[in-house]
Amino acid sequence: MLFSKEVTLDNSWDIIVAGGGPSGCTAAAAAAREGKKVLLIESTGCLGGMGTAGLVPAWCPFSDQEKIIYKGLAERVFSETCRQMPHVAVQKGYWDWVPIDAEVLKRVYDELLQEFGVTVLFHTQVCHVDVADGRVTDVIVSNKGGLYAYAAQIYVDCTGDADLAVWAGADYSYGDDDGDVQAASMCFTLANVDPYYFEYHARLHPMYPESPIYQIIKDDRYPDIKDLHLCDALIGPGVIGFNAGHIWDVDTSDPFCVSRAQMKGRQMAKQFRDALATYQPDAFGSAHLVNTAPLVGIRETRRIHGLYTLTAEDFVERRSFEDEIARNCYYIDIHQRPSKEGEQQTEKKNINGLHYKPGESHGIPYRCLIPQGLQNMLVAGRSISCDHVVQGSVRVMPVCLVTGEAAGVAAAMAAQDHAGAVAQVDVQTLRRKLVEYGAYIH
Repeated sequence: MLFSKEVTLDNSWDIIVAGGGPSGCTAAAAAAREGKKVLLIESTGCLGGMGTAGLVPAWCPFSDQEKIIYKGLAERVFSETCRQMPHVAVQKGYWDWVPIDAEVLKRVYDELLQEFGVTVLFHTQVCHVDVADGRVTDVIVSNKGGLYAYAAQIYVDCTGDADLAVWAGADYSYGDDDGDVQAASMCFTLANVDPYYFEYHARLHPMYPESPIYQIIKDDRYPDIKDLHLCDALIGPGVIGFNAGHIWDVDTSDPFCVSRAQMKGRQMAKQFRDALATYQPDAFGSAHLVNTAPLVGIRETRRIHGLYTLTAEDFVERRSFEDEIARNCYYIDIHQRPSKEGEQQTEKKNINGLHYKPGESHGIPYRCLIPQGLQNMLVAGRSISCDHVVQGSVRVMPVCLVTGEAAGVAAAMAAQDHAGAVAQVDVQTLRRKLVEYGAYIH
């Protein structure tokens, strides 16, 4: 059924950022810092994405094991969050797998965007994109006020799923060669954990042979816990955050699928609480499941086809680029299905788990942020132009923070000097600006 409706158009914005996760926050802050009028549209009630609404309990590494390489606004967000968590106060060398207090991080993002004058619109879903001659002309959003249209010179897609870019007609890839995406996870929080036994007796990660996870996956009382994924972090007094378990075949473009995954994740979290109480009673016998994440933890969906596609070979070769706007050192971390017995792995899958040596990293080109065929849009975060394998590295929050800042500065430059053409931005000027703001690039 076709229908038409008149909606109010607000075209007073220089830049519109869709998605308030790590990349969206730094993109909006960086663009506003350049003096632009910025609107950030976020579907939930808080900023921060997986670090807040997703309850991811710890930061992926911020260092190359010698120094912090995710700098600029990324380092500011990281350091300010740590400063407000007494048990993880930033110190030299304590940069990797640092716990996250989601409530602290929410305030850090709020304060960052307020400082630079970004207008934030919570509980608002982008539901349509209008395009003419390769340019986005406006976006339609839905919230308690009804339907509204907003227009700007430049749009930055930080939705994590490349929603804006795809709805605007951009080509994309999804998952691996078979269309299989990495598993999702539902993060959760347990309180009333005995801190002494947790700190000195509980060894939960499967890297420890004594981890209870090896018994739990064999126990029929916990049918949804089927693999070894179990990560934890002390996020407050007697409060432990968990990134554990896998939920397969979650397609975030299918709201029914996501809804089923949300309910399955809550059941899995309860099973983890009960299993840990059974197998680690000294630490978890009286534990209380206080929270499951409002967002399912999605690792992979769409990846745009940009002016350059970052590849596994680029990662292996530690490549630098003349137009690089960030560095990355996180290992190839693909949450793939367990191999069937006798199944031959592809050469690319065989690099899963590849770690760099101290001091090593690779560059991320500006071209990876530019969708082919769209003049006034940039993409930041986990949906940048890359192959399936290297997406297992660049998808994490520190990388999203630095690609977001680069996209925000570039968007401001395009709006100022290039009639909204993001591909015409002077990349060397962009790089100089980023370095002046503290970025680490070659």
